[in-house]
Amino acid sequence: MLAYLFVIFAILARMPFMAHPWGFTPVAAALLYFGARGSRRQLWVPFALLAASDVILTKFVYSYQFSWDHFVTWAWYAAILWLGTSLRQNSSWLRVGGAALASSVSFFVLSNFAVWACWTMYPKTIAGLMTCYAAAIPFFRRGVAGDLLFTAVMFGIPAIVTVIARSAHKPHGAAAA
Repeated sequence: MLAYLFVIFAILARMPFMAHPWGFTPVAAALLYFGARGSRRQLWVPFALLAASDVILTKFVYSYQFSWDHFVTWAWYAAILWLGTSLRQNSSWLRVGGAALASSVSFFVLSNFAVWACWTMYPKTIAGLMTCYAAAIPFFRRGVAGDLLFTAVMFGIPAIVTVIARSAHKPHGAAAA
C-alpha cells in the first residue's frame, strides 16, 4: 500500500500547483521503492500512471508538443522499476543509495541526449550535445538531491516504523530474577 501512496505522491509533486524546484521530485524514489516493495504483478501501475501524467502535463497543462523523447523517459521509468526489483532481497543503505544515484545519472544522460537529438535548441554536433549537458547541470544537482532525499525518506519510513514497533513490544524495566 505504501508503494502506491509514494507513486501518487510522485505524480502530485510534478503538478503545477505543487511548488517544487525543477528536477527536485520524488519520481525516481517512488519507482525504486515500488520496484523493491510493490507487487511484481502490478509493476505496470506506476509506469502507466506516470506515463499518463506525462501526457496530461505535456498536452493539457503546458501545451507542449508531444514528441518521441517521451518514450525515452518512459523507458527510463521501466528501467528504474526494474532496478528497484534488485533491492527486494537486499536493500542495504549502500545499495539503495547507489540505486538512487544511478537513477539520477541515468536520467541526466538519457533525457538530455533525447532533448539534444529531438529538438532544435542545440546544434546536432558533439559541441551541441556538450552544451545541452552543460545547460542541464543545475537541474542535475537538484535531481540528485531530490533522488537521494526522497529515496532515503521512502526507504527509511518503514525501517523507522519497524524499529519503533519492535521497541514498543519489548518489556521495559523488567526486574531481573
